[in-house]
Amino acid sequence: MALWFGLALLTAAAVWAVLWPLAGRRYELRSGSDVAVYREQLAELERDRDAGLIGENEAAAAHVEVSRRLIAAADAQTLSAGGATPVIWRRRVVAIVALVLVPFGAAALYLALGSPSLPDQPLAPRLTASRESPSVDTLVARVEEHLSSNPDDGRGWEIIAPVYMRLGRFDDAVKARRNALRFNGVSAERESALGEALVFAANGVVTAEAKAAFERAIVLDAKVIQSRYFLGLAAEQDGNHTQAAAIWRALIESAPPDARWIDLLRGALARVDATAPAPSGEKVTASPELSPDQRNAVIEGMVERLSERLHQDGADVEGWLRLVRSYMVLGQPDKARAAVVDARRALAGDATKLRRLDELLKGLGVEG
Repeated sequence: MALWFGLALLTAAAVWAVLWPLAGRRYELRSGSDVAVYREQLAELERDRDAGLIGENEAAAAHVEVSRRLIAAADAQTLSAGGATPVIWRRRVVAIVALVLVPFGAAALYLALGSPSLPDQPLAPRLTASRESPSVDTLVARVEEHLSSNPDDGRGWEIIAPVYMRLGRFDDAVKARRNALRFNGVSAERESALGEALVFAANGVVTAEAKAAFERAIVLDAKVIQSRYFLGLAAEQDGNHTQAAAIWRALIESAPPDARWIDLLRGALARVDATAPAPSGEKVTASPELSPDQRNAVIEGMVERLSERLHQDGADVEGWLRLVRSYMVLGQPDKARAAVVDARRALAGDATKLRRLDELLKGLGVEG
């Protein structure tokens, strides 16, 4: 309703702007008194010239100017007396056109190009909505600012942890998960979430700290699927395929048939048990925080970044071990063997680190 009222005001203003110049009576401004004044001025000029008060040249110039004005006044008087009718008629035609075409033309244009059926959208609610729908970065910045002032807010750490996971900020996710455990108390879900964040921070490797978190979660609740899966992955990475197969097979047998993670477990089982059928579209890890496709892409990206870093600076023994394990988890043994060769080449000048690498590689079944 407010929109139509505003449009009506604008239309009235436009029509008024057109009609205002037409309302004047410009052709009747000159009357007979004007002609009489100019004639009197001519007579006065003649008297001043005869009396010698002005020169011939000045008198002639003044005479020309006054005569011009006299002719214009006489023409205006004639027009107002009998010749103004055509002009007035033309003005009326223009006024009628303005009154009809401006509002109706504007309405037709709006109906063709506008959206009259849409409801009103006042400015205040739109501004409120824009403030209520900030970007993810803005929301994260607000939570981080709040947590910097209130570091003991366990709920805030619990909220921002999965956001960090989705953004790929895994070190920050580990910190958030630890603080959530510290301030909110221990639970199987929080221990499992911490372990997962540690796995991602280690480029997909189940570290000793992550394995301990999963084991604590199992003690609190033996049915936590996420922890059981990662414990199976830890067994696989340690070269204990029999234990990994037993863990994953038990999960598959107890899972509901429509579980969204069942194909992932079957794929994992197929990696360690040749007799198990491999499903189509095998995935690497499972998590409620990320979809399987997202997780697969994230892990592959992390492994590539780790490989690039180690090829630039190969002095990190633990880093080489993580790279080899990651390739094994991804089902890429050729790349794992190539990584062992590259690691030994990079560490050839340091006998201590080379010996440490060989000790860590025992049990993985990878030959360089």
